[in-house]
Amino acid sequence: MKSYKYIFPLLLSLAACRVGRNYERPAVPLPVTFTATGDTLSIADSSRTQFYSDPLLIRLIDTAVINNYDLLTALTRIANAGQEVRRAKAAFAPVINAQVGANTGIYGKNTINGISDEAFLGKDHLEDYSVSATLSWEVDVWGKIRRQKEAALAEYLKSREGERAVQTTLVSDIAQGYYNLQMLDAQLEIARHSLALGDSILDMTRLEKNAGDVTQLAVEQADAQRQAAALLVPQLLQGISLQENALHILTGTLPGSPIPRQALVHALPVSLAVGLPAALLSRRPDVRAAEMELVAANARVGAAQANLYPVLSITAGGGLDAFKASNWFSIPNSLFGLLGGALAEPILNGRALRTQYEESKIAREQAVIAFRQSVLNAVGEVSDALVSYQRLMEQERIAATRTETLRQAIAHAQLLFKSGLANYLEVITAQGNYLASELDYASIQRQQLSSRVELYRALGGGWQ
Repeated sequence: MKSYKYIFPLLLSLAACRVGRNYERPAVPLPVTFTATGDTLSIADSSRTQFYSDPLLIRLIDTAVINNYDLLTALTRIANAGQEVRRAKAAFAPVINAQVGANTGIYGKNTINGISDEAFLGKDHLEDYSVSATLSWEVDVWGKIRRQKEAALAEYLKSREGERAVQTTLVSDIAQGYYNLQMLDAQLEIARHSLALGDSILDMTRLEKNAGDVTQLAVEQADAQRQAAALLVPQLLQGISLQENALHILTGTLPGSPIPRQALVHALPVSLAVGLPAALLSRRPDVRAAEMELVAANARVGAAQANLYPVLSITAGGGLDAFKASNWFSIPNSLFGLLGGALAEPILNGRALRTQYEESKIAREQAVIAFRQSVLNAVGEVSDALVSYQRLMEQERIAATRTETLRQAIAHAQLLFKSGLANYLEVITAQGNYLASELDYASIQRQQLSSRVELYRALGGGWQ
């Protein structure tokens, strides 16, 4: 009995062993800074209610966060991963089973058991009544169970980051769709204004034709220019309906009703701090998800390696056993107990376990590559968004100046046409250029807003 006092210290010392290496983040190439100033602050630290100031857009985003089906699916993955963590924790606990049994064995009179029953018990059958509980526990000698728990926890955190990545993309898509809707509204207003201007020029050309100053060709040219503006109206109305339906799908609501929105304005901050590239490792949910997959893959390597070593199991049990029902609960005479241990070493399936171990190492290398790729993609997306934002600011200034110049040009062309100092082609050309310039200007404004939204998403903002 004294020998048992050495068993538990030995088990504790063995349980302190752990195969496999602990996770260390692999080296990833990163630029020192995105901008010359090297700001440490980032717009990604702002919540979406701070970054987006339009209350109608915020309401749309909040609806999407509640109802979007992709996001709801991501939440179910989180719940499932949480159950896996609970199962991994339960592996540390011993397994306890209870059993109640009663059976009767009848042996032939010419068998040794039949003769013995008749001689000692005075009957031709043997009854057995038992109630027992058994406990079995796998001692985590090599840290396999701990590695499995580590992998399950990493998978859970990966699902959390995955949900944030879905939400970040969703918020960006909602904002992009909302600003696209505003641009279509602005372009529709421009088209209708141009149509009214075309009506005025057509009426003026008809008067000039009646006076004999221009030919029927001038009237037809003016009418064709008016029809070009008129054609834009149903096209833009179609685009508005399709964009509203797309936003309804993203928000999980039924299409058909109009989306409330304000006019196209620059409601986002002009100065956009981007922070340091190294911060992407902690801010970008997709990068964090890729790293959690790497953590899980690293833990699986340790678990697979532990499968190559012997498994130590402890078994204990006890209960009541009697061959007469009347003596079943006679204590202590019916009491029994057992204690045992086993050390199992894989032999025939050793090659399969070795292959599984090698496959887990390959999977870890794949996870390293995927993590580095996600970091590279994140840096590239931030750089692209920065370039787009900076160049679109220049384009917007040029487009605004050009639109104003053409607005003055069409007014001058109308005056000159009325005074006979310009022909109808100059008026029509000025009108066409002005319409195209206004449409381009609205499109550039929308692209600039889009670049800011994309920069916010690329930096990891939107899930807060």
